[in-house]
Amino acid sequence: MRVLVTGATGYVGGRLVPRLLERGHQVRVLVRDETRLQGRPWAGQVEVVRGSLEDGESLERALEGVEAAYYLVHAMLSEKNFQEAERRQAETFARVAREVGLGHVVYLGGLLPKEGKPSPHLESRARVGEVLRAYLPATEFRAGPIVGSGSASFEMVRYLTERLPVMVAPRWVLNPVSPIAIRDVLAYLLLALERGPSGVVEIGAEPLAFKAMMETYAEVRGLKRVILPLPVLAPRLAALWVGLVTPIPNRLALPLVEGILHPLVADTHRAKALFPQVEPIPYRKAVELALERIALGDVETRWSGALYGEGYRLEDQEGLIREVRTLRAKVPPEALFRAFSSLGGERGWLVWGWAWALRGLLDRMVGGPGLRRGRRHPTELLPGEAVDFWRVEAVEPGSLLRLRAEMRLPGRAWLEWRALPMEEGSLLVQTAYFEPKGLFGFLYWWLLYPLHRPIFSDLARAIVREAEAAQAKAPWSGGGAG
Repeated sequence: MRVLVTGATGYVGGRLVPRLLERGHQVRVLVRDETRLQGRPWAGQVEVVRGSLEDGESLERALEGVEAAYYLVHAMLSEKNFQEAERRQAETFARVAREVGLGHVVYLGGLLPKEGKPSPHLESRARVGEVLRAYLPATEFRAGPIVGSGSASFEMVRYLTERLPVMVAPRWVLNPVSPIAIRDVLAYLLLALERGPSGVVEIGAEPLAFKAMMETYAEVRGLKRVILPLPVLAPRLAALWVGLVTPIPNRLALPLVEGILHPLVADTHRAKALFPQVEPIPYRKAVELALERIALGDVETRWSGALYGEGYRLEDQEGLIREVRTLRAKVPPEALFRAFSSLGGERGWLVWGWAWALRGLLDRMVGGPGLRRGRRHPTELLPGEAVDFWRVEAVEPGSLLRLRAEMRLPGRAWLEWRALPMEEGSLLVQTAYFEPKGLFGFLYWWLLYPLHRPIFSDLARAIVREAEAAQAKAPWSGGGAG
């Protein structure tokens, strides 16, 4: 089919698009900013229409000739009055889609509580579904917390459990909910094209309490956690706490918390009848798969994402802390690569020599390798080789070097450099990664952050200086292209 995907740069849409392509569908995406597609491996395989859900003209272009469309957008973070914005966008989309004769819209909404008033977020999602179903042949999937590497619900559970050995939690953590793995959500979305318009379909795995979700995560990670429910609700206070402890912003934390103030249990009878091919995996298995993806796959794909501009950026997402520094250099990428690939060993680390020596000494005192291993060759590196207390994890001559820390740490750490070609030179992208384990790992990072920040900033500047100085002595040679 020729299919339109709205929300293609979002969490679900970004995973749905490549799966549609794998199944032979022709995919068109509607985006506000085309640059947000850069770096995605499927970007060159889709037709791109620039516009928005409130622009009827761009919607007409996007919907022209398509047989089905996925509606995977929300305005929760982009608009202050997100309820009004979501209603307006849904009505505009539905009106234009009906005018062009769209045959099927597939929408991903949220479960509604069987008792009690739904949160403003869930109420808004339900209203969007009503609008789409009123105008168009539709399938509306209603899902609870989505479990997958990078999903907001999963990250809330992940960070709270990792960072808090003892939690005093409001009583809503005892409410049952129906989580669902992202792979099962995608399976339903894909099968909807074959099934055709099916109305409202609630989806989810076996329900369990939010408290049990955190306890299960702790078991999978080998952590001991104590969760003490108290007979209070205080959703706004809880949301502020989530915003403080996790990287999830308060504007997202509040609707997530409000969404589970009442039980959210899916009635999956229609889902089983309409889509018997999908048997949602248990929550525990979904957690294991999400952590495996982060550890073995998702981390690397994020590391290879496009980086632009100069400056400093600190991120804390999916359990991985990133310090990214980008600097322009008046040399080709090969010159930058020579500068950072010759660090360590007898040459040392260019700046803060005493700090590197002290860290090496402390590491040796607790049984680590310290700096004594040095390096095999002063300029050449091969994957798997040792460089002081690092191990070469990846090397691409002329462009990339990634080192994995082997010193004793309460977590895992990497240091990576990329040399990207630019007009009149190149861009150095230096990234320090740390995956803390438990509360001690989190405290370790932030206690040393005041020292790490100037050290790594000075290191990036020193690499650029070294590359430019070496290039001035031996100008463009070999494969250099101005």
